[in-house]
Amino acid sequence: MRSLAPSLPPTTLYIRTGRLHRVGEERARKLADLAVRALIAEALLTPKPALVDQRGPGAHQDLDLERLLRSAKSLHGSFHRMALRAHGAAPDLPLREGLGAIGRQAEHAMLEATGGSNAHRGAIWVLGLLVAARAMAEPHAALEDILTIAAGIARLPDRHAPGLPSNGSRACRRFGVHGARGEASDGFPHVRQVGLPALHGARRRGADETRARLDALMSVMASLDDTCLLHRGGWPAVDAAQGGARRVLALGGTATQAGWAALLALDSALLRLNASPGGAADLLAACLFLDSVQSPGV
Repeated sequence: MRSLAPSLPPTTLYIRTGRLHRVGEERARKLADLAVRALIAEALLTPKPALVDQRGPGAHQDLDLERLLRSAKSLHGSFHRMALRAHGAAPDLPLREGLGAIGRQAEHAMLEATGGSNAHRGAIWVLGLLVAARAMAEPHAALEDILTIAAGIARLPDRHAPGLPSNGSRACRRFGVHGARGEASDGFPHVRQVGLPALHGARRRGADETRARLDALMSVMASLDDTCLLHRGGWPAVDAAQGGARRVLALGGTATQAGWAALLALDSALLRLNASPGGAADLLAACLFLDSVQSPGV
């Protein structure tokens, strides 16, 4: 059968293919840069309740800021490969399984960087999906389009995923919550409807960037059934986190003196429970990443 495709001279085809490859490579590197930058920004944000920050390890015995930053930087190559794999691809099973394989390599790199500590397993899942979705979307795609693509990928199975349960999956089964997988499959509602609006709203009210980001974190914490909290402290830890975060926001957010004091009280309460809201921290990093990729040309 005669091909209906236009006939192009071999040199022209090579130039076009090469240009498309360069565009994909440049965009993938930029997306990896922004993903790592979001993780570093989340790590440095201070004070975060019971989380690793510039004051110390929070409720963590096996993590500190230095290891958290090493972990974030170790993931650059994996995010870059995820973006390259997704660029020009369809949201199908081969893509899902390809991203899963890269994600497992990313976990290995993370564990090597931290000496065996789980610093960013949840963030690899969250940001990996968003990096891939952004690479697949049109350059001027709306936020909703990016999140819809990410949700479609998240709903696909990975036949090669290891069968060993994680702390998050065990908490999901025990407490009947959706966890990170459900959040992604639903299109990241805590990012789209909660975290990003809080971040943008705080900026519009004149808050500096630290307080805007802390308010976004409080907004996510106020409603998220965080599996990191559930794993460590069950529902009492989630109730303490949600109630404390709501109090911060009710007092005007972290830009007010009363809201700042309530943030520090929440930090003390979660430290007493030896529980940290790692899931909320991952979603804050997702907010910061998506906020950055809305710039023209990304």
